[in-house]
Amino acid sequence: MADVVITRITPRLFRAVDTPTPVPYANPLRSWLGDAPLEGSFSFREWLVVEVELSTGEIGYGNTGLAAVLGASVVEKYLAPLVVGRRAADIEQIWQLMYRSTVAFGRKGVGMAAISAVDIGIWDAWARHLNVPVYDILGGRRNDTIRVYASRLYAQGSLEDLAAEAVRYRDQGYTAVKQRFVWGPADGRQGMLRNVELMRTVREAVGPDVEIMGDVYMGWDLPYAKQMLRMLEPFDVSWIEEPLVPDDVEGYAALRGLTSIPIAGGEHEFTLAGCADLLNRRAVDVLQCDTNRVGGLTQARKIAALAESRGVPLVPHGGQQHNYHLVTSQPACPMAEHFPLDSIEVGNELPAWVFSGEPAATDGYITLAEVPGLDLKVDPRYPVEEVVLH
Repeated sequence: MADVVITRITPRLFRAVDTPTPVPYANPLRSWLGDAPLEGSFSFREWLVVEVELSTGEIGYGNTGLAAVLGASVVEKYLAPLVVGRRAADIEQIWQLMYRSTVAFGRKGVGMAAISAVDIGIWDAWARHLNVPVYDILGGRRNDTIRVYASRLYAQGSLEDLAAEAVRYRDQGYTAVKQRFVWGPADGRQGMLRNVELMRTVREAVGPDVEIMGDVYMGWDLPYAKQMLRMLEPFDVSWIEEPLVPDDVEGYAALRGLTSIPIAGGEHEFTLAGCADLLNRRAVDVLQCDTNRVGGLTQARKIAALAESRGVPLVPHGGQQHNYHLVTSQPACPMAEHFPLDSIEVGNELPAWVFSGEPAATDGYITLAEVPGLDLKVDPRYPVEEVVLH
């Protein structure tokens, strides 16, 4: 029987149009410049999809959102020529080839995001060829459903609007919600008090039985975070996410010893070795690598095994099918992130407008279909359009 080989790798770029004005949220640029604009910094309007076609006709889909235009170029110029013609079953060997051929310039950031998209596409295509869901070749499905938390709650409008949004998610059956912070070091003491009001509002709105997380998106520094965490402790916070820039691993470790609030991080870590460093230095209570940033499913399952060995939960950043298939197959993963679909604000909602097949939540849980691959089809809907790359 002839080997099944990869015959085509094609990057496709999608862009959101006519979207709302970006909402404010904490980020490392804003913490430095104060009220910095989001456009051009931390507002994601483009998404990269990578099609992987096999010699037997199956097409798999990988994707990534970080610097999608640059990622498309990396896929086309560097990765596709390396991978086309190789056996589809040689997933680990292909990953090593992509990584080692680009390590001088691509081991973190855009290069690894591009590798992730290709890798996810290969897993999807290979599972479709085998006629099984991706979770089956990752280890099998542990549960029929996956618990998810509602990840939205941007601090837009009034506190009354925020409370109403939080109540809406609770009433939809979510047992956990995540609030974005806005204010950081450039905003001084008044900013701290406003952050506290956000968390107080959400806690009072959802009551004591719903978990609350807080997302800083790298927007604080260590002195500010120390004060802020003490002020948030009365609200029974399940974790504070990315309080510092990702390279300040010592700062993360220091925070863990100063507060009862668990510290989460790893969304902007791009390697197995980097995640191992976070665990070895006991820098996080919850690990949050993203499958389409950290090297795809090939690396994410290794990171999940590493987290399992340390007793640290892995709750991947982002929704999306590749993360859900990882979560349902790996013992280290207790739950997943989910973005209730409303409008495209900072990019996390984009995949649900690009693909059909992304699952909706019912009573705070999602159910993965028992179909081959990742159950995705490129089916862009307005306000998303495809961009011609050439």
